[in-house]
Amino acid sequence: MADAPDTADTPDAPTVPDAADAPDTAGGQAPRENVREDAREGLQGAEVQGEDVREGSALRERRLHPVTPLRRAWAPVAVVAGWAVHDPDQVQRQLARLTMTTLLVGLAVLVPAAALYGFLSWWFTHYAVTDSELRIRTGLLFRRTAHIRLERIQAVDVTRPLLARVVGVAKLRLDVVGTDKKDELAYLGEDDAQRLRAELLARAAGFAPETAHEVGEAPVRRLLHVPPGVLAVSLLLTGATWGMLIAAVVVPPVLWFATHSVWTVLATGVPLLGAAGASSVGRFVGEYDWTVGESPDGLRIDHGLLDHAHETVPPGRVQTVRVVEPLLWRRRGWVRVELDVAGSANSVLVPVAPREVAASVIARVLPGVTVPEGLSRPPRMAGRCLPLWWRGHGLAVTDTVFAARRGLLRRTTALVPHAKVQSVRLAQGPWARVQGLADVHVDTGANKTVTARLRDAAEAADLLYAQADRSRTGRREARPDRWMA
Repeated sequence: MADAPDTADTPDAPTVPDAADAPDTAGGQAPRENVREDAREGLQGAEVQGEDVREGSALRERRLHPVTPLRRAWAPVAVVAGWAVHDPDQVQRQLARLTMTTLLVGLAVLVPAAALYGFLSWWFTHYAVTDSELRIRTGLLFRRTAHIRLERIQAVDVTRPLLARVVGVAKLRLDVVGTDKKDELAYLGEDDAQRLRAELLARAAGFAPETAHEVGEAPVRRLLHVPPGVLAVSLLLTGATWGMLIAAVVVPPVLWFATHSVWTVLATGVPLLGAAGASSVGRFVGEYDWTVGESPDGLRIDHGLLDHAHETVPPGRVQTVRVVEPLLWRRRGWVRVELDVAGSANSVLVPVAPREVAASVIARVLPGVTVPEGLSRPPRMAGRCLPLWWRGHGLAVTDTVFAARRGLLRRTTALVPHAKVQSVRLAQGPWARVQGLADVHVDTGANKTVTARLRDAAEAADLLYAQADRSRTGRREARPDRWMA
């Protein structure tokens, strides 16, 4: 997978180029004429890996990369391993009864069976791109055909796990409207994955089927790059990392002196160490070399130290943007930007960046939206419902977004475009009703809720009806949720 082309030297801190350098994508389809002609010629003459299985047929079906059987051969082994984990005592008793000859015979049967299963599952898996959909046929005994409509594709991501990079293959993952989990093609050759991704995006954008495969990757301009040093410092300044590490060091000795049980210590200490590693080392490995680029297809994100990922933020599908400010980041002016995208698992836009740089990237995701600075706090009587922590809540409503803030130590500001609001609710508990306070809940298309807490009851009632009007107007004026629209 080719990384996004650099247009500037690698900065010491996240930077954003001048907006004048951005390609003009407003007003409908963005042209792709600036794709290099030699790249087009290479695509036209390139040979698609995986032979056609229907010669002379209008439907051109292809197979996955020949290395795929090695991945799928692990399925029978995984079944045996799952049984062993489910009932380890029974497995131990059964193994104690077996002789070396029986074990060798079992392996002699299991290994060929796993290899045959991997080969057959690969042989009976085909995919094809038609004028309107991507078809994936799978199944040994029971055939299954997935019909993925091109206009319902939200994102096409290319991921390269460590072992896949060694053999030169990649995994293509698709976010589709109305499905909770991603469909995927694993594995394809790296070049084939890039070509198929470009073709699917071109078809979804409206290019003619006979020319879509010639369009190639849309041009990309780098917006942001997070240096590894900045990422490492940000993780060290995150309270959750230190909290997990302290818990992993303190809790196991306390449990040992209290119970003198090794199993209790291991059952508690191992998950704590795993959580501490995931919040520090795991995040560093996953967010290493984070790069955000802008293209007519949307924002592209490349990241990963061991497993490389090439993701796309679908244009028009972002429901909520969250700006997160941990306490120890505020002196440096750093923020983290997270997303809620309908039907997509992509959740991080910027792992760490100065506030001004993050705001400029947010403006690319939500055109015309600025992050409000002065959010109004709830009235002082809110302290009777939520002592001290009421100061961490805030609200701002602009012409484009509904913004609500929560948190005192780890401050989070959620931005919901008016067009993405699905419903608005007002809620009052018994004690809040006595104090004349109410909460306003805004529901989005990603099944998430943003809440403006502890507002004056009269203000909340006015906000309820005003927000409903803004949402209706925003949906009427919103641009269509299509690629390059």
